[in-house]
Amino acid sequence: MTPRFVRLAETARPPVRLLIDGHPVQALAGDTLMVAVLNNVRHLRESEFGDGKRAGFCLMGACQDCWVWTVDGKRLRACTTVVAEGMHIVTTQPEATWANLA
Repeated sequence: MTPRFVRLAETARPPVRLLIDGHPVQALAGDTLMVAVLNNVRHLRESEFGDGKRAGFCLMGACQDCWVWTVDGKRLRACTTVVAEGMHIVTTQPEATWANLA
């Protein structure tokens, strides 16, 4: 799928490997999770309220539209969390996934 963001500058920073929804992707050191996700896919997450795909809104940690989760369920703001080597992020709220299994 075509990414939403396209990197135009700062391409010489060291690469950082992480997983997004189980898929290996590469970001650059200093990127936020939002930049990493949107450099690889078209949307940041699915809304837990059923109103569609989200791509963030305020880009500064105030609106709470950019929540993503670690595989163990910890919630992170994608616009203010810097990527780290080996992170595994999921873009669907874990509780929503568990509810669908019942």
